[in-house]
Amino acid sequence: MEALAIERKAEQNRELKERLLQLKKERNAIILAHYYQRDEVQEVADFRGDSFLLAQKAAQTDADVIVFCGVHFMGESAKILAPNKTVIIPDERAGCPMADMVNVEGLRALKRQHPNAKVVAYINTSADVKSETDICCTSANAINVINSVDSDEIIWVPDKNLGDYVSKFTSKKVIIWEGYCNTHDMLTVKDVEEMRAQYPNAQFVVHPECRPEVVKLGDFVGSTTAIIKYCKESECKEFIVGTEDGTGYQLRLDSPDKQFHFATKYLVCPNMKVNNLKKIVKCLETMQPEIYVPEDVADKARLSLERMLQVK
Repeated sequence: MEALAIERKAEQNRELKERLLQLKKERNAIILAHYYQRDEVQEVADFRGDSFLLAQKAAQTDADVIVFCGVHFMGESAKILAPNKTVIIPDERAGCPMADMVNVEGLRALKRQHPNAKVVAYINTSADVKSETDICCTSANAINVINSVDSDEIIWVPDKNLGDYVSKFTSKKVIIWEGYCNTHDMLTVKDVEEMRAQYPNAQFVVHPECRPEVVKLGDFVGSTTAIIKYCKESECKEFIVGTEDGTGYQLRLDSPDKQFHFATKYLVCPNMKVNNLKKIVKCLETMQPEIYVPEDVADKARLSLERMLQVK
C-alpha cells in the first residue's frame, strides 16, 4: 500500500511539474524560492536563495510574473522592487511572526525617543515598517549595512538576536527592538551540547537569528547562504546545522558526500512550509493571491531596499 501511495504521489508530481512548465511559458513567469521551502518547491524554482538574493533577482528579472515561494513580506519586497511586475504567492497565509512583532506606531514612538538615530530594518518586516526605515538589511549584509549608515546611533528592528550579534561588529550605539524568529529562537545550548556528544567530529554552523548563547557555540556563524557556502568549501565532512531544515535541500545538493544533522527537529518554519507544488500551479492558473502594496508606502519602502542593494 505504501509503495503504491509513493508511486501515485510521484505521478501526481510529474503531472504538476509538466503543467507548471506550460503555465510558466504562457505567463512569462519566474519562480523564486527561499531556502526554507519544501524540497519539492525548491526543485522547481528558477532561483533558490535567501531574502537578499531573491530581492536582487526580483529587481533584475525581465519576466512579467514573479511567483514568490516564501513568506508574505518577501512577496511585498519583490513587488516594491519590481512595481510593474505581477507578484503572486502560493498561499497568503504564509506570514512571518517576527515581522509581525514590529509595527509602525511602535517604531515611530522609538524614533521620537531617539531623534538622531537612523533606522535599520531587517528585511523580515512589512512594507509599512520598511516605509519608516532608512535602510534595510538581511542577515547576509547586516554588518556592512550598519557600518555604512551615516549615524552613530542605530535603531534596529525587529530581531533582537541578530541585533545582538551585529552590535558586536560596530562601534555604533544599537537600540534593539525585542522581536525574534520563533524557529531559530527555539534552539538551546542543551540541544547543541547533546548533538555534539552524539556527533563529536561534526562542526556546528549556526544562524545569528539564534540566541546569543547558542551563537557563541558556533564553529561558523552566518546567514543561510553563508552557511551553505561554508559547508560546501569546508574540509569537514560532518555538520550540526543551526538553521531552518529546508536548507538541507541545498546543503545535500552541493555536498552529497557530507553529512548534515539538524541541531533539533524543531528547526522548521511552519509558515515557509505552507507552500507546495499544487499551490504553485493553482496560483499561476488563477493569478491569485496577488501582492499589492499601496503606492505611497511602496515609494518610501523602495528607498530603504534600494539603499540596501547599493551597499557593498
